[in-house]
Amino acid sequence: MQPRNMSMSGVVDLAAVKAAGEAKVKAEQARAEAARQGGGGAVPPSALVIDVDEAGFESDVLQRSTEVPVVIDFWAEWCEPCKQLGPLLERLAHEYNGRFVLAKVDVDANQMLMQQFGIQGIPAVFAVVAGQALPLFQGAAPEAQIRQTLDQLIQVGEERFGLTGIAVDQDAAAEGADQAPAEVPAGPYDALLEAAVQALDANDFPAAVQAYKNVLADDPANTEAKLGLAQAELLGRVKELNPQHVRNEAAEKPADVTAQLAAADLDLVGGHVEDAFGRLVETVRRTFGDDRDAARVRLLELFEVIGPDDPRVVAARTALARVLF
Repeated sequence: MQPRNMSMSGVVDLAAVKAAGEAKVKAEQARAEAARQGGGGAVPPSALVIDVDEAGFESDVLQRSTEVPVVIDFWAEWCEPCKQLGPLLERLAHEYNGRFVLAKVDVDANQMLMQQFGIQGIPAVFAVVAGQALPLFQGAAPEAQIRQTLDQLIQVGEERFGLTGIAVDQDAAAEGADQAPAEVPAGPYDALLEAAVQALDANDFPAAVQAYKNVLADDPANTEAKLGLAQAELLGRVKELNPQHVRNEAAEKPADVTAQLAAADLDLVGGHVEDAFGRLVETVRRTFGDDRDAARVRLLELFEVIGPDDPRVVAARTALARVLF
């Protein structure tokens, strides 16, 4: 399990798609009605990436999802990770050529949609397939993992709901390609990042850590490598832990910094982000010297796993500042 993108591995659980048979029938009926009315023709490439608001959500997302999986990117202008993830998703939408449609939702202008999807932090990515909502992942993620998630999503759309995608006007696509600038060559770190992802998938966390460190040695600001390193180090720490033992130790020895650090790691991996942050802030408050520094550093490391723009990180940073100063 990967704590930053909790559902990236095996994100689409077929058993969790409720009322799949009913949704498939509805999707087939909707496609038949669209064909009867003369719809369902080829769309221009510009239709593969759309901006969606609350007023148009039903037609642009729910109805469209009866024809093709719709991936929803919840973003905001102030969100730095969004500025990295958004262009990547747009590029993939065009590359997949109608196998899915990308709907972009500005959360600042569409608070109701954000609340309806239960979003705690951005960027957050969901999908709607035949009217069924599926959480995909939150925060930045390596391209290889995003591709794997999209492939699984498309497979669900085809096997469970008969969604084979939408046709794209190839003449318009070719015309756009002629006018588009030359594709930027792949970055020099792609091979190392891919090796790190493969190591994570194989649970070889030391190898993943080293691969990410190799990237950061040359490019200390590489966001993907920083995020991946924080994930790999966390997973490596919890791999051999006995959860029951760790939690008993933490409960019985509140002053034991080592026990609190281990419990915080387990909290985060288990999805209890605020509990992990609160535990470490309290540990910082009650300790001094090296113990306090160890708790503070671990808290900063866990911030990296979640992402600096997540509201829970912002709140925990404020709490940390209060106890430190």
